[in-house]
Amino acid sequence: MRGEADMSSRFMENVIIVGTGCAGLTAAIYTARAHLSPLVLEGSQPGGQLTMTSAVENFPGFPAGIEGPDLILRMHEQAERFGARFEYGVLEEFEPAAGFQRVKIDGVWRETRSLIIASGASAKWLNLEGEKQLVGHGLTSCATCDGAFYKNVPVAVVGGGDTACEEALFLTRFASQVSLIHRRDTLRASTIMGERTLAHPKIQPIWNSTLQQYLPDPSGEMRAILLRDTVTGTTNELEVKCVFIAIGHVPNTAPFVGKLDLDAGGYIIPQRGTQTNLPGVFAAGDVSDPVYRQAITAAGQGCAAAMEAERWLHE
Repeated sequence: MRGEADMSSRFMENVIIVGTGCAGLTAAIYTARAHLSPLVLEGSQPGGQLTMTSAVENFPGFPAGIEGPDLILRMHEQAERFGARFEYGVLEEFEPAAGFQRVKIDGVWRETRSLIIASGASAKWLNLEGEKQLVGHGLTSCATCDGAFYKNVPVAVVGGGDTACEEALFLTRFASQVSLIHRRDTLRASTIMGERTLAHPKIQPIWNSTLQQYLPDPSGEMRAILLRDTVTGTTNELEVKCVFIAIGHVPNTAPFVGKLDLDAGGYIIPQRGTQTNLPGVFAAGDVSDPVYRQAITAAGQGCAAAMEAERWLHE
């Protein structure tokens, strides 16, 4: 049997990019144009969260909007045009070495002079029946992305923290009513955010309630949800056109725990620009951004990471 050392690649890459969302693909475009021949890892969810978004209306340059998967495909093709190489693989382990980095991809160790981590973050879901099928059809985890599609109709937000309150307040610009569903009888959000949310006339809190079931219409679009009262055990239907899940995100940083500086939520902490605490390792997009989480900010950070990686390699 061959040992793990025998499965190591002898070829040293200039740059490996982890992830193919907006951050990773923008980094791929810039590093490819710089003739660095980047190796881009597709990961377990090629294209990232945008592949689950129907219409994207807030990405500059598309006045009529663009489908999320189509935007990712165009960026992918653009990176390939300049010479980026794509490989379906999942980064399983990471080891810093003297002057380079080692990453384990599907059981094989690879070596690279620089590493751009753009592995993103995964939204937490309720894992209810039919959930995956409803994403983009009245179920989402991003009010900023999808709120404008639900004008003058009732919607619901699930959660009780600052994120849920921010989503609910944002949705009042569009929806006729926003039901804020929380499993407790008080919000977990900061005091000022909670007060602002509960004072808004369009926001109706539904306390001590959990979402039990999605109720789509015959065409597969969200019609209503089934709620359960955690105190009485009774259930009731709530008619909504969209449900916004706001119970948090999990950054995809498991291979870097103990190797890179992470905050309490598991997000990579940039030291200067997109540089991490390890020389030659950069982070961009949702993996290091718990605040904005937008396609355009991820693209900008991907650009910055690529430029900083190029400068680091030249130095």
